[in-house]
Amino acid sequence: MTSPFVDTHCHFDFPPFHGDETRSLQLAREAGIEKIIAVGVAADRFAGVMALAERFDPVYAALGIHPMAINDFRNEHLAQLEAWLQQRSDKLVAIGEIGLDLFIDNPQFDRQEALLDAQLRLARQYELPVILHSRRTHDKLAMHLRRLDLPRRGVVHGFAGSEQQALAFIKAGYFIGVGGTMTYERATKTRRTLARLPLSSLLLETDSPDMPVQGFQGEPNRPERIKNIWQCLCEIREEPPQEIADTLRDNTHRLFHL
Repeated sequence: MTSPFVDTHCHFDFPPFHGDETRSLQLAREAGIEKIIAVGVAADRFAGVMALAERFDPVYAALGIHPMAINDFRNEHLAQLEAWLQQRSDKLVAIGEIGLDLFIDNPQFDRQEALLDAQLRLARQYELPVILHSRRTHDKLAMHLRRLDLPRRGVVHGFAGSEQQALAFIKAGYFIGVGGTMTYERATKTRRTLARLPLSSLLLETDSPDMPVQGFQGEPNRPERIKNIWQCLCEIREEPPQEIADTLRDNTHRLFHL
């Protein structure tokens, strides 16, 4: 019997979960998932994410302004984020999803960097960990994290960079999010990296309904498929499956204080 799992990154306020939360949580529970962190991506979704966390015991919340929301970003959105932080709900466990993205059209990178720094400062002020998005920006993101030293650090979500980049984040005290990408045999670089990183620095996540796992392409991803990711991780690592499950759970509770 393995330790219960935690899905540390799920957009539980989006379809197909919206309006079907009770059944979705039942399916997750049957797959051994004890907790889900619902991750907010924009100010207009904060209230909905917090409502889910307050309504459902297994659901926790993270609130942040995603770099892909940069076109619609207004300064008052930061004020809205801080208003939720000031309430200090026990169910609000992180700031995220925040970060940098050079993959999108018209990235407005200067604005992205300013938004990231503002949210990192809030994380420092309110002593919360961060859930970090990074596409083609690992080195730039690492620079921002070095400059704004956070007491609770955080996790680089959906990591698909090099081993050297991962170790730089780990050396700075950050965790690496293990998601559906590594379930594909063609993801040789990511699989090789995750096989070699310290187990004490890894977390499990689905990014549901995004980042589908092998065998479920074209379908919305779901929290219960975290077990597929864990099984794949067990295949590429040397530690026994029980040790992997126990350590991943301990890592998650250590970072998010669940």
